[in-house]
Amino acid sequence: MSEIPRKAVSRTARLAALPLSFAGRATLGLGKRLGGRPADEVTAELQQQTADQLFATLGKLKGGAMKFGQVLSVFEAALPEEVAGPYRAALTKLQDAAPPMPAAKVHAVLAERLGPNWRKKFRSFDDRPAAAASIGQVHRAVWQDGRAVAVKIQYPGAGDALLSDLAQLSRVAWLLGPLIPGLDIKPLITELRSRVAEELDYELEAAAQRRHAEEFADDPDITVPDVVAQADQILVSEWLDGTPLSEVITGGTQQERDRAGQLLARFLFAGPSRTGLLHADPHPGNFRLIKDEGPVEGWRLGVLDFGTVDRLPEGLPAPIGDSLRMALAGDADGVLDMLREEGFVKPSIELDPAAVLDYLLPIIEPTTVETFHFTRAWMRAQAARIADPRSPAYNLGKQLNLPPAYLLIHRVTLSTIGVLCQLGANAPFRAEMLEWLPGFAHPVDEPAGS
Repeated sequence: MSEIPRKAVSRTARLAALPLSFAGRATLGLGKRLGGRPADEVTAELQQQTADQLFATLGKLKGGAMKFGQVLSVFEAALPEEVAGPYRAALTKLQDAAPPMPAAKVHAVLAERLGPNWRKKFRSFDDRPAAAASIGQVHRAVWQDGRAVAVKIQYPGAGDALLSDLAQLSRVAWLLGPLIPGLDIKPLITELRSRVAEELDYELEAAAQRRHAEEFADDPDITVPDVVAQADQILVSEWLDGTPLSEVITGGTQQERDRAGQLLARFLFAGPSRTGLLHADPHPGNFRLIKDEGPVEGWRLGVLDFGTVDRLPEGLPAPIGDSLRMALAGDADGVLDMLREEGFVKPSIELDPAAVLDYLLPIIEPTTVETFHFTRAWMRAQAARIADPRSPAYNLGKQLNLPPAYLLIHRVTLSTIGVLCQLGANAPFRAEMLEWLPGFAHPVDEPAGS
């Protein structure tokens, strides 16, 4: 495959075929059960086939389809265990892999965007991609000054493909929704479409990455590779070694999981406070655990891919910290007033403050203890509680609104918690919030210790 398949008819047909294939397998499965095969055996087989087709299709299409798959993959921890098993391998594979452009196409793109003498900018260039993402792939190279670099190349036709895929995926959202209980797929796809233009602009990405690299240049915990060069749809950054978080998830020691979890929580809250930007693509493929021979406390988190960021000049909004602080203090009326003020509860909706507090407290459990053990079981329990029509949480949740200003913050926080649950990490979530989240330790207009 030399580039993203660009013909809308071809791409739409592949995506539209998914529900038909799922329905066909369900009918076949019914026939097998009627033929005497055990129901559990048939169901497991169907789930595995469905997972294979869904994520193979998304990966081959790249573009918006693969981007959606990457976003969906961080919610894997919320899947019921009987469903999660067959999907887990396919989801993890999708996070770091996609069919590459052949070398000849890569050379043509580099010549077009860096000029016919592009090779003079490098001492060496590896034609085999080191990684592939939703709209581009990364090659390892050595820059003219001797630095090891990562060369990110945008797929030709990526923009058109992103928009086409996400439009089609919104039409089959009903099919994908049951994969993640309690997650409304359509707004997620709408939000992704609104971010396409930014992610396609490598100049914007380079600026966001430089800001993070400058801020964390001497940080003992977080590492961001500096930008070496940027031209059109090419981005050259310093190479970053380390263990991909996806590998820590599948085979890391508990020590590695806990340190990765601690650093993820720190970056989630410290990043916006220190840079005015929120890294908004927190799937495991964008993080590395950098270990050395020293103690665990010296291991660092490497952060990649700044194509999608939320601009928060004042850091995370203070009302988040305020409402969490009031919830933990049992101030139900204060919490509801804050939610109304920020647009989470529309003026026409009447809610019982105590019921709102009951809805929130299980979700914010990680903020109540010094160290919280994030697990798939905990996340599944939260997802099931909110998704069960018989649950009071389900009915209350349907009456809440998510203001546009909080869409990306909500997704990034939920996604990061999903990765923490995949890691099974013991993480000091509360301590990071006390240090970095405005309004959580005390009201923003009240000095600390007063």
